[in-house]
Order: sequence, then C-alpha cells, then structure tokens
Amino acid sequence: MSIIQQHTAASLSDAWRTLDVDALTEDSSVNFDTSTLHPASSLPETSEADARQINAQVRQLLRGGDAEGALRGCLEMPVYNGSEGAKDTHLQTVIEVLQSIKASDMTPMLQRIYGTPGGSECLDVLMKYLYKGMASTSSGAGGSAPRTPTRMTPQQTGFSQAGGRPAPTESTGAAMSVLLSWHEKVVEVGGLGCIGRTMTDWRRV
Repeated sequence: MSIIQQHTAASLSDAWRTLDVDALTEDSSVNFDTSTLHPASSLPETSEADARQINAQVRQLLRGGDAEGALRGCLEMPVYNGSEGAKDTHLQTVIEVLQSIKASDMTPMLQRIYGTPGGSECLDVLMKYLYKGMASTSSGAGGSAPRTPTRMTPQQTGFSQAGGRPAPTESTGAAMSVLLSWHEKVVEVGGLGCIGRTMTDWRRV
C-alpha cells in the first residue's frame, strides 16, 4: 500500500478524534446543568378546583364593586404550574374581569397597580394573559367563534375551494377589541419592556 493510500484510509476514519471538543467549549451544555436555566417556580401547583375557587372570589369582588381588587387578585396569582384546564379557567377569569372594567378606568387603574410594589410584574402577567387571550380568540378556542363544517365554495375560476371557515360573531370581535384596548393601555403605562419580558420569559400561563 502506498503512502497516499494509507493517508486516504486514515482520513476517512473517525478514529483520529480522541478529544471531546464539546467538553472544551464553554457554551456547551456538557459544562453546566441546563435545568438551571429554568429555575423552579416558587408558586405552588394550581388545580382546576383552585382556579374555580379563585374565579368565585373574583366574581364576589366584582359584585362588590372592587374591580381593581379583582384584577390585582388575578394577576398576583397566575397559573404557571397547573393543568391546561386550570390555566384556561384562570384565563377566562382574567378576561371576565377585563371586560367588566370601563375604558375610562383602564389607564388610572393600571397606573395605580404599576405604582405599587410588584406592579411591574403584575403588568407583565397581564400582558401574558392578553396574548394568550388573543391567540385563543383568533384560533377558535377559549369560548370564541366556532368553526363551520368543511364546505365547498365555488370560485369564478371553475375550481372549488375546500376548507373550514370561521363564523365570525359579535362576541368574538368584542372580546378581541377589549384585549387590544388593554394591550394599548398596558404598553402606555408599562412601556415596551413588558412586551420584551413577556416574550423572553419561559414561564407560560
């Protein structure tokens, strides 16, 4: 075997790599525990029954005319650790509170909450629920408009278009309008930083 053939055979083999390059790279996951990037939440796990209990307490505050206390109570107890049912129940509670507050009271209420200790965190939590509410409303989940069965729609081209189309309702448009109005007010009071923190926070409501 010639020297060229020996060199080619050695190059095609991976036996030459005796060093673990990943272990020498500082940013490699081999060198640190990736679970530390997601620290355990200090909040206890919330069951669906707990979420319904919070809903009952919030409704009692709303009946008593304390809309700000109801909103603050929702935002101070976000459901980070819980089932999807518990998270959806709490989302409906938050939306119910938001829909019960007059447009003229939005900014003053947010300013009072923002000015208290932990107010910035409350606005960040509110932004998370606003985005989740928008997503569930636009996707047809969470009490939004039902989707019509798949149907064939004749087109002028002579072809037919198949697909399910959402059936828009006034309640869906009204819910989205409320969420967008609150989004505008939250950004006005808390700044654009609350959007960035919401997008980068690994915790999901």
